[in-house]
This record gives sequence, structure tokens and C-alpha cells, in this order.
Amino acid sequence: MAGGTAQLALDRVEAGENLEITKTRKTLPEGITRGMLMKDVLRIAGPSFVELTLTQLTSMADLMMVGQLGAWAITSVGLTTQPKFLMMTMFMAMNVGATALVARYKGAEQPGKANETVRQALMLTLIMSIAASLAGFFFSETMVRFMGATDELSLVNGTIYLQIQMAGFVLMALTTTITALLRGVGDSKTAMKYNVTANVVNIVLNWILIYGNLGFPKMGVAGASLATVIGQTAAFLMAAWALMKKGGYLEFHLLEKYHIDKEILGNIFAIGLPAMVEQLFMRFGVILYSKTVASLGTVAFATHNICMNIQALSFMIGQGFAVSSTSLVGQSLGKKRTDMAHHYGKVSQQIGIGFSLILALIFFVIGGPIVALYSNEAEVIEQGTRILMFLALIQPFQATQFILAGVLRGAGDTKTTAVVIFVTTLIVRPLLAILTVYELKWGLYGAWIALVADQLLRTLLIWLRYRSGKWQLMKLRGEQA
Repeated sequence: MAGGTAQLALDRVEAGENLEITKTRKTLPEGITRGMLMKDVLRIAGPSFVELTLTQLTSMADLMMVGQLGAWAITSVGLTTQPKFLMMTMFMAMNVGATALVARYKGAEQPGKANETVRQALMLTLIMSIAASLAGFFFSETMVRFMGATDELSLVNGTIYLQIQMAGFVLMALTTTITALLRGVGDSKTAMKYNVTANVVNIVLNWILIYGNLGFPKMGVAGASLATVIGQTAAFLMAAWALMKKGGYLEFHLLEKYHIDKEILGNIFAIGLPAMVEQLFMRFGVILYSKTVASLGTVAFATHNICMNIQALSFMIGQGFAVSSTSLVGQSLGKKRTDMAHHYGKVSQQIGIGFSLILALIFFVIGGPIVALYSNEAEVIEQGTRILMFLALIQPFQATQFILAGVLRGAGDTKTTAVVIFVTTLIVRPLLAILTVYELKWGLYGAWIALVADQLLRTLLIWLRYRSGKWQLMKLRGEQA
């Protein structure tokens, strides 16, 4: 059932009268226990964590399977990562607004507004993703070359990989928006189902298309890209079917006439535009950083991409619990229960840190064997193993950063995260990377020291904003104080 949600602890409390800062209120509302809050957090975070982790494991499997072709193949795929993310920036930012909006409307018991948000968000994504898809397809070679392709083999294969991704871009974008809407009302199980299906399709087709099994031609890097697109198409079909079925909290009627809702679009843009600026800052910062690393050569850049791929898996803990904090905080503020928003954010952070410490231990103990899954080159394994120790050290800070940023986004406080990303990822990380790589001659390790500094500073700034409690006072257009 699309948008179907179980009863929350929040449903047991009366609606508040206004929004006020409650950061110092330590006691829970009468009849509410910490165990109930943990259950709510895990009910939403659990499926999201499974979905996100399996999706990232599929991405890792992509890179491992492509890596068997050689370091050049890993580099080819790695060169396309940031251009693709850049193309995704627009609609992903608007998804932040859509998630916060449907959460607020659900908390305020306004299902009509929540469902109108569905229509406005999907139309917005359709328009923006078509434009991004066309631009990305026709300028693929330019973008891959700009990212620092140092040899013809990486340039040609990277261009082909990115063009195939852009051909399937629109359906992937729409699926992502549907996922964001469902998460906003606390339904993370539906998204888990269709994304897991997409991952299975992707892996099976990787084996067939990359290596030419079952009588299919050996397509190499292009086969990996095509497998991803077909998997994403399967996910879209399932997501669209779930949203159009009757009986869910969120429903989409395809034949219903579309009209522009200025209030809802205004709210999506009010929250989404700062998030877009944040993503642009992040993408440009990471591109500058990646170009610095790419200058170290094919082997170093391949090692870097392997470690970044593994780091992306570690993001899943923070992102999974950020989904729950965004949804629960948004619903709490919609009900004008800032005390519940505060407690949900706190519990999400504590559970997330616990999981992150387990992952840190794994990186310390078996970092080498993990890197060896990607490549059998001794230099790659040696450097990658040491870099995973950097990753282990920042795990609890990284989880805290993601979860508390999820709290801020659930409240609609996206301007703060944009400023933080500007300072840390667009200024601190690239400049430190240039200093450590070019001036201090620390090579790849220097680049990762810059990344660690970025993460630690970002965590501190996000935590300070959360502690201030000012995010609890954020209001939507048309919402009474």
C-alpha cells in the first residue's frame, strides 16, 4: 500500500498550539516512552537502511565486476560519477522540499494537500530531468574529459557509460521522487521492495552483459551501464504502480488534469532551492577535489574510487536514519509538537552512532580483504587498506552529521546545510587537497586527510545548528504559527 503507515508514538499525543524551541525539555510527554520512539525510528529507518545498503552494494558489485577488466575500467566509471550527480542536483534538491512538505501535511492531517504535493513534485521532476538528460547526453564526452581523463581508453569508455546513464535518466529521476514522497509519510517499505528488485536485475544483467554470458555480446563498461538502466526501469514501473494503486495515504491519478498550485510549488522551492545550492556547492567542491586526485595517475585514482565507493556504503547508516529523522521531525512540526521533534532527532542520532561504531570496527579489522574484492593489484590494495583506517575514524561523526542534517531538512531548514557545505566541501576540502597533494607531496593520503577534515568540520557545524533549536521554528507558506 503506497504511503501506508503504522501508528506512531506521535499519534498518541495531542496537537500543539504553536512552534517553540524545546531543546532543554528532557522529559517525554505523558504516555510516551523511549522504547516507543526507538520503535518508530527503526520502523522507518530499517527498510531505508536495507534499501540504501543493497543499492550501494549493487554499485560496489558494479565496480568490482568492471574492475576485472582492469584499472582503466574503474577509472572510466569513476570519471562519470560526479557529472551524473551534477545532473541529479536539480530534482534531488526539489525532493528535499517534497519530503518535508508531505511530512508536514501528514502531521497536520491534511491528506489532500499531501496528495497535491505528489502531483506538483512529479511534474517538476519530469520537466527538470528531461532537460538534464538531454544536456548530459550531448555533453558526456566534454564532462568526462573535464573530469581528468588521462588516456583515450578511459575517455571513450567513460563517455559511453555516461551516455547510456543519461538515456535512462528520466525514469530514474521519477523513481527517486516517488521514493522521497513515500519516505515523507513514513513509508520506507514500498521503496525498499522496488529498489531491491532493481538491484537484483542489475546484478544479473551485469554478469550477462559485461562478460558476454548466455550468448550475449561482451559489452564491458557499456554493459554495466545498460544493466543499471534496465534495473532502474524495473524500479520505476513498480514505484508508479504502487503510487497509482487505491487505498494508500498517497495516491496518484494519471488522468487527473494537472494544474499549478502556487502555494505548494512555492513551499517546494522555498525548501528545495537552498538544498539545490547546497548540492551544487557539494558537486563543484567534489569535482575540484576529484580533479586533484585524478592528477596523481590512473592507479591512484582507481584506488581513490574504490575507497570512495566503500565510503558511500558507510553513508548508508547515516542516510538510513536521516530518512526517519526527516519524516518524524516533519510530521512532529506539522502537528506543532516541537518536543516530539526534538526527541525523535535525539533518538535517531544515538541509534545511528551505535551502528556506525560497528562499521568502524569492520574497516579496521578487514579493510584489506574488502579492497582486494575490487582489484588484485598490490599497490591498490596497500593504499586502499590504509585509507579505510581514515574512514573508520570518522564513522560516528559522519553518522551524526547525516542524521542531524536530516532533522534540519525535515524542519525545512535547508539554508543552514547549504552554508555548511559551502564552507566545508567547496572551500576547505579542495584547498586542503591542493595543499597536501601539490605542496606537501603527501599523495593520495593527503587527499584523504582533506576529506577527513571536511567531514569533521561539517559535523561540528551541523551539530551546533541542531543544538540551537532554531530549526524548530521553521514554518511553511500558508501555515499558521
